[in-house]
Amino acid sequence: MKRLLVVLAGAAALAGLAFGFTSLSAGTSDVDWAFHGGSSDEQYFSELTQINRDNVSDLAPAWFFEYDTQRGQEGEPIVVDGVLYISTGWSKVYALDGATGEMLWQYDPEVPGEAGPKGCCDVVNRGVAVDDGRVFIATFDGRMAALDAKTGEELWIVDTIVNHDMDYTSTGAPRVFKGKVIIGQGGAERGVRGYVTAYDVETGEKAWRFYIVPGAPGVRDGEVSDDILEELARDTWFGERWIETGGGGAPWDAIVYDEELDQLYIGTGNGSPHSQFLRSEGKGDNLFLASVLALDPDTGEYLWHYQQTPGDSWDYTSVQNMNLADLEIEGVEHKVILHAPKNGFFYVIDRENGQPLSARPYAEDIRWATGIDQETWRPIEVEGSRYVDEPFLNSPHVSGAHNWQPMAYSPLTGLVYIPTTRNYFQYSATNAPHSGGGGLFGGADIPETDAYLQAFDPVRGEERWRVDATGWINDSGGGGVLATASNLVFQGRGDILGELLAIEAETGEVLWRHDAPNAIMAAPITYMIDGEQYVAVSTGGGGGGQPLFGSANPAREQQPGRMVVFKLGGTATLPPPPALAGPATDPDEAFDPAKVAQGSGLYLGNCSFCHGQPGLQSNIITDLRRSQVIRSADAFKAVVHDGAFLDSKGMPGFAGRLDESQVEAIRHFMGSESQKLAADQRAGRPERLERPAS
Repeated sequence: MKRLLVVLAGAAALAGLAFGFTSLSAGTSDVDWAFHGGSSDEQYFSELTQINRDNVSDLAPAWFFEYDTQRGQEGEPIVVDGVLYISTGWSKVYALDGATGEMLWQYDPEVPGEAGPKGCCDVVNRGVAVDDGRVFIATFDGRMAALDAKTGEELWIVDTIVNHDMDYTSTGAPRVFKGKVIIGQGGAERGVRGYVTAYDVETGEKAWRFYIVPGAPGVRDGEVSDDILEELARDTWFGERWIETGGGGAPWDAIVYDEELDQLYIGTGNGSPHSQFLRSEGKGDNLFLASVLALDPDTGEYLWHYQQTPGDSWDYTSVQNMNLADLEIEGVEHKVILHAPKNGFFYVIDRENGQPLSARPYAEDIRWATGIDQETWRPIEVEGSRYVDEPFLNSPHVSGAHNWQPMAYSPLTGLVYIPTTRNYFQYSATNAPHSGGGGLFGGADIPETDAYLQAFDPVRGEERWRVDATGWINDSGGGGVLATASNLVFQGRGDILGELLAIEAETGEVLWRHDAPNAIMAAPITYMIDGEQYVAVSTGGGGGGQPLFGSANPAREQQPGRMVVFKLGGTATLPPPPALAGPATDPDEAFDPAKVAQGSGLYLGNCSFCHGQPGLQSNIITDLRRSQVIRSADAFKAVVHDGAFLDSKGMPGFAGRLDESQVEAIRHFMGSESQKLAADQRAGRPERLERPAS
């Protein structure tokens, strides 16, 4: 049976647990959210029922807590013994009283600003692990720390990175099992060789390490993965480019320990370079990229794998969260993994042996493959989709039909609730936007996109209902999801501002919504203290892609991220939305048209991913049209070329990538853009229209 930490009053409640599922409300005193995903099966399902369809309209803020960082917040809270532990941007950790929000302690690992540019997708962190009086945090720069759960005192800290010359980062939540704590890394977009490492929870000593892809021929790592990589993986790689860039496969999110079968499941990442043509001479499955990998939790030994996207060329990671469940399929009970990776297909996998039981599309307009062959369980690829001879307009795009935002499974409805997008991307092997190589971007007329939360039937392989999420962020389908035994589904939305929704799990009817001053990307959780049920969610915009790259909604003044907690009859008042972003700098300078034109291309290639596309800036990371730095060539050079803001803000210097004349061209472009914005402001023209009211 899955682990779920509760304190119950009354023999009836204890008897209910003894016979399996029971809803928890009457007679329940305290219920923790002690594991990532709520329990050891990571279903994002809670058996609490105090908040239900009849009273959810009375749900209101109980308290909120402001973080000391404005960057993206993807963390999932963990609640143990009434204490809420949350990680924030820059890998900081807070311990808060779960009933009042009072801060008990804070831990700052002091991630150096110079680590920030190594990440593809902001300085985010997805959560901590808590076990036996210890809190575990993986820091953005790749350290693992164990903290005293009562005081926040650092008990031990180790460096998990094997090669600091590569752009490794750690953004995922550690998992704890059998006296070990495990973490993977990110960085395949920039060029790394992926691996996971397990450490002893008491000492921090390495227990074992498993590499996802082979290393250089003839060189053994001295790790548990050596033999299986030679036996199964080596012959699926070709050429030498992948050796230089690491090959990728970074397992940056999904790690699940199966208590019933005593197996550990790892979701692996994309290739580096992205294009198989550039990476591996256009040949080979490139094991173990884009796979679900099962390992022995004690030793790290290989058990089985299933590769969902052989020879990945599209950044179709398999790191998206996995729900463990028991399903009856054609009259037979199966212990399964439910998985919706980026590639647009939903997989039901027998977790005893890795055999797929079904693989059906959960996304619309999949263009790279027409389906999954039911005998080989390999994708049926569309000719030209690997963009070797010419660019290919593909769907899903690099952010996937479903990304890191956790989906939830309800054993009551039998449905999976997936944040979903229909999106498109022009792939080209002639462009290489990342230092690890890759070749992704190209111009194209992009069809209309869509974003929504869908309820998906994993047995029938079809959508049951959807709730629209367009008008917020185009590449997420909304934030992570929580399902409860009262047949409610909770999901947050937003890009700069946000909202939290409660949805009827069977029908998709929106029963309740509450505005939030921050975007909501993370999954909500729920817990009970002294007989009161709470719903908590970490809030704050950022992360990869939009809104940093561009927002459909107006830019606003910067604000801190927040933990927001709701309960029935709550009386707290959330802060108002931040004001629209302030006036343009409007430099009193005549900018050279030739430099403006040159700077436009340089800005798009070097600056827009963080500071935003021209005219679509969110100001979560400073909108340069509003920065005083653009007034002075010397000041702009000091920041952009020399890295004056590296330590304080994580803004890298571009010396070695851009010469001083190119940096000055970018300043001319931004100065010109600032003058245009100022003219619009003087004329009373809105920067962008507000999101329509729901």
